[in-house]
Amino acid sequence: MVKIGTNLITGQSSGIDKTTLERLVSQIAGVHAAGAQVLVVTSGAVGAGRAALKKTGAARTLQKRGVAYRQALAALGQTQLMLTYERLFALHGIQVAQVLISRGDLVRRLGYLNARDTLEALLEIRVVPIINENDVVAVEELAGIIYGDNDRLSAMVANAVDADLLVLLGEMDGLYTADPHLDPEARLVPVVETITRDVERAARGPHDGVGSGGMASKLEAAKLATSSGTPMVIASGRMEDVLTRICAGEDIGTRFTTPVSKIEARKRWMLTGITANHGSVTVDDGAVTALRQRGVSLLPAGITSVNGTFERGDIIGVRDNAGQTVAWGVVSYPSEDLGIIKGRKTREVQSLLGHYYGTEVIHRNNMALT
Repeated sequence: MVKIGTNLITGQSSGIDKTTLERLVSQIAGVHAAGAQVLVVTSGAVGAGRAALKKTGAARTLQKRGVAYRQALAALGQTQLMLTYERLFALHGIQVAQVLISRGDLVRRLGYLNARDTLEALLEIRVVPIINENDVVAVEELAGIIYGDNDRLSAMVANAVDADLLVLLGEMDGLYTADPHLDPEARLVPVVETITRDVERAARGPHDGVGSGGMASKLEAAKLATSSGTPMVIASGRMEDVLTRICAGEDIGTRFTTPVSKIEARKRWMLTGITANHGSVTVDDGAVTALRQRGVSLLPAGITSVNGTFERGDIIGVRDNAGQTVAWGVVSYPSEDLGIIKGRKTREVQSLLGHYYGTEVIHRNNMALT
């Protein structure tokens, strides 16, 4: 997963830097062609919108409206960005999809599930999602309340899709021991294993005045990503073949390692979400064997009974016939639906319910065995 910063997309002025973007898209296409699933989080909508608005006489009128002006620029620029991405990826035979998400979507249970399911479906059919903060409704960053929302958003999306790696590309080569613009003795930090106070102090620096992020916001993204089991790299997007080389394992920029695996991080998260009033499902012996020995997802056919009341996205228990809990997981269907489809084949789900949230009752990526 890669996040492309504002300065790379628009340069130091308004408008889209198509030369730089073309170079980065070419690298992404190469990684995609090698078989990897790639998501792109993009910034630059406001800058692209500002350039487009210069062609009209409305800029001065809109500017008087403050945040609403920046919202209008983001809405206008988003179409310019997507057209550019679509054309550049088409040169490599790759289809893209626009995905607008606010961070609030990912902290709400159903919003998180819906976003995750959509992104996973796009990846499955080999489409590259182009993700951006939905600035038309999420105005904190535009109003200057929160900086670097796309840095944080990229980490949250990486968690949702269980990304193997998050790469933040911008102007800086990585994290330095001090601000290299002010301290000539500042040194690049190649690896960060633990984000200490010294690391946080090193991340403080002047705002670049163009993008809404900075090293401090990237450090917050690193905390989110690594705590979820996803390592992260900060590097300069202007370095030759930077993304190709990072994906090949070359040590470039600053790598933030993770103290836990994705599976362990997800298991910890699920266990902390267990409450005394959780529901559960009881499964047959064949399902228990499949879960424990083959690490598969839980399907409706293996469920014999539904216990308690719960909603889609809740953490529930999976029990055997003796009442012992064999796993915990994030359920894709509410208890009412499971009462209808338990024991049935997956091909029957949509006709029985009239809606469809996927073949799995609990996906293996969202399950922790006991």
